Amino acid sequence: MSAIEKSSSTFPCDSCGAKLEFAPGTLSLKCPYCGSESSVPASMDGVQELNFYEYFARASEQGESEEKQTVSCTACNAVSTVEPNISMVRCPFCGSQLTAQAKSRRLIKPGAVLPFKITRDKAAEEFRRWLSSLWFAPGELKTFATTSGGIKGMYLPYWTYDSRVTSWYTGERGEDYYVTEQYEEEDSNGNTVVRSRQVTHTRWHTASGSVCNIFDDVLILAGRSLPESIIRSLEPWDLKNLVAYSDEYLSGFQAEAYQLDLGEGFEQAKALMDGGIRRAVEQDIGGDRQRISALRSQYDDITFKHILLPVWISAYRYRDKTFRFIVNARSGQVQGERPWSVAKIVLAVIAVLFLLLLIAVMVQR
Repeated sequence: MSAIEKSSSTFPCDSCGAKLEFAPGTLSLKCPYCGSESSVPASMDGVQELNFYEYFARASEQGESEEKQTVSCTACNAVSTVEPNISMVRCPFCGSQLTAQAKSRRLIKPGAVLPFKITRDKAAEEFRRWLSSLWFAPGELKTFATTSGGIKGMYLPYWTYDSRVTSWYTGERGEDYYVTEQYEEEDSNGNTVVRSRQVTHTRWHTASGSVCNIFDDVLILAGRSLPESIIRSLEPWDLKNLVAYSDEYLSGFQAEAYQLDLGEGFEQAKALMDGGIRRAVEQDIGGDRQRISALRSQYDDITFKHILLPVWISAYRYRDKTFRFIVNARSGQVQGERPWSVAKIVLAVIAVLFLLLLIAVMVQR
């Protein structure tokens, strides 16, 4: 299950007292009522890489932890956190109503954030453009896209890992050579003819050695509320623009709490690193072909960051199934799940059949 964190800090407007919200594309908070702005204070610490092993000894090193009230979504099994005294909210991942329950969870704040850059209006425009390109989309979906509550700003949780990896291997290096062979086949006239062809053979030689790889910011999704295949399609992210975490960046938005813990995340990162390690080993073996029979890796200087990355998301339900539309709130990259209107498809089929029948009648006359 997943969890949603709603920023607990509020930033009142000096002019009218309303709640300031972070303005995408800026480094400022803006009042949605009177337009007053306030700059987000820059952290002097910057974005820090934390030691992977020291974290387990000092679990609180990542930041403050706090108790949150949680609610459960019976439609998608997400677990959300809400502010005290709020009894009903909508799940941002499926749009269903949520009823608060007397449960609490201790959450740890992230260390870095990539602020929103794409505005809500731009995301809504992309949503409508995407819908207009869909054939046989339900009419109520296009109506839903025009409502103000159709698009929500969300921060998704990630781990990033850095490591220096030394790998020792044994294997074989293959060197190709070519042999001319003759064979018989029938030509176009049915006659048997003798032809020749070059056939590739390979000589194999034992190989062994070691390689060293430096991995930086291996990105692992730490939430489980959205399909990873869709989220991966939103990459790449401009991680060089990460800033140190501050509550101001979450004002007006929500954030999913991580469900994949630090150790599980590193195991997934190692799986991603393995592809780069094997390519480096094959390059080190050389030759025309390579075989790896044994490979052992040592991971040193492991550091990590817990970060939040921004998306605009619209969750809508059609025939008891949830569909999501997601925009990378930095690049504008769009991904979505689409429903089909059975009624529109049936009408289209009937129209085509009627047209074919009409053409057949006219041809006979």
